[in-house]
Amino acid sequence: MIRPQLSADGLAVRLPLAEHVDPLLDELALAYAQDPDAVGRLLAAHAASVVALDIAACSDDATDYGRAMRAAEADATREALLDDCPAAAALDPLLDPDDAISLAGRITRTAAHIRHRTAQNRNARP
Repeated sequence: MIRPQLSADGLAVRLPLAEHVDPLLDELALAYAQDPDAVGRLLAAHAASVVALDIAACSDDATDYGRAMRAAEADATREALLDDCPAAAALDPLLDPDDAISLAGRITRTAAHIRHRTAQNRNARP
């Protein structure tokens, strides 16, 4: 379950997802240990796709079609990396309606706390 928290500075709501990412990183490390050449090639291909997408996103000369193609390439290399990682399914938790409403309520309460405290601080200043 995702539990909203205050950020370290107390100015934002943090949704900690590390517990979902940790198993994915573990599986990627194990896959690399089993076949470093293949996984290394996939990582290098994905890195190249991500760089190409970043360049296209920032370029004034890039077309929407070019950006879409770079995004599709990055998606493809990402999917190739995730194919051997069953934990990837846990990255996008599915919430039933009751859990979704409960999470929304917790996020709202945490955000309201920040807003209330921030408003008090603004009103307290000379």
